Amino acid sequence: MDCKQFYIDGAWVDPIEATTVDVINPATEKPAGTVALGSAADAEKAILAAKRAFKTFSKTTVAERLEYLKAINAELIRRNDEIADAISLEMGAPRGLSRNAQAPSGPQHFGAVIDVLEKFEFEETMGTTKVLKEPIGVCALITPWNWPMNQIATKVAPAIAAGCTMVLKPSEITPFDAAILAEICHSVGLPAGVFNLVHGAGDTVGNMLTSHPDVAMVSFTGSTRAGVMISKNAAPTVKRVALELGGKSANIILEGVDLEKAIAVSVKSVMSNSGQSCNAPTRLMVPAALYDDVRAIAEKAAKSVKVGAPESDAHIGPVASKMQFDKIRGYIKTGIDEGADLIAGGTDMPEGLDTGYFIRPTVFGKVSPDMTIAREEIFGPVLSIMTYETVEEAIDMANDSEYGLSGYVWGVDKAAAYAVAAELRTGMVHINGASLDSAAPFGGYKASGNGREWGIYGLEEFLETKSVYGGAA
Repeated sequence: MDCKQFYIDGAWVDPIEATTVDVINPATEKPAGTVALGSAADAEKAILAAKRAFKTFSKTTVAERLEYLKAINAELIRRNDEIADAISLEMGAPRGLSRNAQAPSGPQHFGAVIDVLEKFEFEETMGTTKVLKEPIGVCALITPWNWPMNQIATKVAPAIAAGCTMVLKPSEITPFDAAILAEICHSVGLPAGVFNLVHGAGDTVGNMLTSHPDVAMVSFTGSTRAGVMISKNAAPTVKRVALELGGKSANIILEGVDLEKAIAVSVKSVMSNSGQSCNAPTRLMVPAALYDDVRAIAEKAAKSVKVGAPESDAHIGPVASKMQFDKIRGYIKTGIDEGADLIAGGTDMPEGLDTGYFIRPTVFGKVSPDMTIAREEIFGPVLSIMTYETVEEAIDMANDSEYGLSGYVWGVDKAAAYAVAAELRTGMVHINGASLDSAAPFGGYKASGNGREWGIYGLEEFLETKSVYGGAA
């Protein structure tokens, strides 16, 4: 697959300036296609197209925007397997994951936004004042490689619903599924300039998108380090910045739970998507008296996770890039060097695999709060087990983190589990393995970002509020 053109102002165009690089299939370490990395000039061209389109698209009716969203959603569903194959090729997701979770996350979020938009009130009365919700303007959408279609959909769908126009810069590691979405937007007749796609690096295209005075909002998902840089770029033009960043989520196991179930589910939650999920429960906190039992169950669960090529029946595939591969193995070595109990996995390649960026599902025990693997986001299939004596100690350990994206609590007494959840300084908490809910807000506290995505909260990120005093008199 090749992504040598950009989608700007309703047409596929050649870059003004570009270098072309290979998109590497992480399962084979061989090129799967190419992508053109644009320049600041390409980004500005897209911004100006979005600015022109905003004049008319911002005035469209809810019914018109619903029609576009429904048409895009239908095409995402129709092209699900094609999108899934692209995601497997570009970032190594196993075919089952890409077809049943990665690709379907697109229509999942478009569908949720459609439901919200059908009921959303863009005007309300407060006393004698008419309060209006209006589209914020041109939006720069910058997305990562780990759940590519998911992150794109959580930004593009609410932006369209609000009446905004946009420039999308997906990760250059995973450009293929974004190009398919651009084809879909074109095929359903989304007006020229509403959706624009430019590939490129952060220090060129990214810097232009986040600093340009005609961009009203930046929505970014990625690392905390990059989020800080984006905030600094955006500050001089006082634009809105919504950030969904890193995580080091704690998973507190209370006494009395079914350990076989809770630990097995917890281990597999960390390993899913090769550990490349920002909300993964990577710090498992268990009562000290139960450590030996937990250790045995966790070891068995980790060793049952099959690693292999995307086209196989593997549970997890490779990590997305050589850089991630080297980084994760470095963290595993650090864990060993700092004295953690290596229960499963390690730095060696999985059995039977000598090519590709494959990491063995790794579990560490007896991890102390000051260890590197307990504090830094690894973003790979690596779990740290920590012990506590009291629930209060577990809560303190959970909150002793720069991150605050998600949390997990397992308890026989749901009220007790809820009480622990209420004490966690995180944007989300899962009780007893509860799934994510696309109608509910997704986002974090502290260094995990600001703002919220998904559902009505995601839509409101793309809206400004105007008070018209006397407008309701």
